[in-house]
Amino acid sequence: MSALAIRPALVTRVRPNSIAAELGFEPGDRLVAINDQPPRDLIDYQFLCADELLTLAVLDAQGQTHQVELEKDADEDLGLEFETALFDGLIQCNNRCPFCFIDQQPPGKRDTLYLKDDDYRLSFLYGSYLTLTNLSQSEWDRIAQLRLSPLYVSVHATEAPVRSRLLKNPRAGQILEHLQWFQTQRLQIHAQVVVCPEINDGDHLQQTLMDLAHFHQPDSPAVLSAAVVPVGLTRFRPQADALIPVTPAKAREVIAQVQALQAQFRDQLGTTFAWLADEWFLIAGTTPPPTDYEDYPQIGNGVGSIRQFLNDFDAAATALPPALPRPRRYLWVVGNAVEQAFQPIVSRLNQVEGLSIEMAALNSDYWGQAITVTGLLTGHDLLLHLGDRLRDDRGRSDGLLLPSIMLKPQPSLPPQQWLFLDDMSVDQVSQALNCPIQVVEGVEGLIQACLTHNPEPRPIHS
Repeated sequence: MSALAIRPALVTRVRPNSIAAELGFEPGDRLVAINDQPPRDLIDYQFLCADELLTLAVLDAQGQTHQVELEKDADEDLGLEFETALFDGLIQCNNRCPFCFIDQQPPGKRDTLYLKDDDYRLSFLYGSYLTLTNLSQSEWDRIAQLRLSPLYVSVHATEAPVRSRLLKNPRAGQILEHLQWFQTQRLQIHAQVVVCPEINDGDHLQQTLMDLAHFHQPDSPAVLSAAVVPVGLTRFRPQADALIPVTPAKAREVIAQVQALQAQFRDQLGTTFAWLADEWFLIAGTTPPPTDYEDYPQIGNGVGSIRQFLNDFDAAATALPPALPRPRRYLWVVGNAVEQAFQPIVSRLNQVEGLSIEMAALNSDYWGQAITVTGLLTGHDLLLHLGDRLRDDRGRSDGLLLPSIMLKPQPSLPPQQWLFLDDMSVDQVSQALNCPIQVVEGVEGLIQACLTHNPEPRPIHS
């Protein structure tokens, strides 16, 4: 049982035509127990609901308690969605990593930006990374009992002194013991190594990747893959953190080092195993190579995301029409890190007669970065970089195309109310720029926005 208090799970949506809908569940109801067992999280909920005979204790929005009995097929879903996946609260981080993005933000923004997630349940459910330094024995036992695998682990270094220095936590030095536990339990992880120059690079990086590869046993690999990621720094980071930005020269050095190991791993393990985040190549001033990313095991770390986007676009572009019924002109906003890589997309879209796409490749003044990935651009950055450009362009543009990766999606709200990392909303930016903005999701959303005219664009005022 978690030391955190278990709260009844708040229902936010009941899927149409589901068992829950037939039973009369409504948003605002709270699920208290399943077969007399209070679920502590979405994992418990899914595990307990796998039974065929269920007795549900429910507290409705008016505060009335109900007991619902039902019979269903094994593993049939009830159709409930909840406010959060964790009914007993978030297990937060007990480390003090100097490169932690949470500590590299300005104060005064929404509370959720400052939550230090180090929860193994979110790692299992959504692929977020944890360090394994805050787990009690009961949590280790639960991972083994419920076979919660794979988990995603921030390793950074396997040498005990180096990892303890990075995480500022003496328990961090137990990482090899933890990896051996996963091997013994026949459970798996995906590993992450954030490279901090002059701390865990060079020989330390070599040792870390070799140690991780040792746990990739052919019959039952404990470590399925490892992602090598450059440290990201902002102007808000703590003073005297001893961190050094990754330079183009350092990026080229790490690329050469890891690519040599990749060849060795492919020969010995039958897999590339250690993957370089796309950002290494962008910092080095090159485009990520057309690598075989196998099943994209580290896509969440930006490993292969550019290549996947380009491949998806090439496939979708075959259906582009030769011409549009009316001219359209858009500005596509991206981080300047992908400017070179995404130029072929712009060129192909502009082959459609009547369609004009310009790329606005921006760096982030907000974070103090010269090279910025798209997901870190903020409302501040759009106002700073695009204000004059749009004033000079007045009346000739149909608006901005904004990748949803910049925003916090909130399904209960329209995209115009979604927030950037600086807490500005899309609508606030649109009003300030006096320009319509369309939020686009992936390749499909980009192409659809280019081809489908917004029937009521925001008027341009003088």
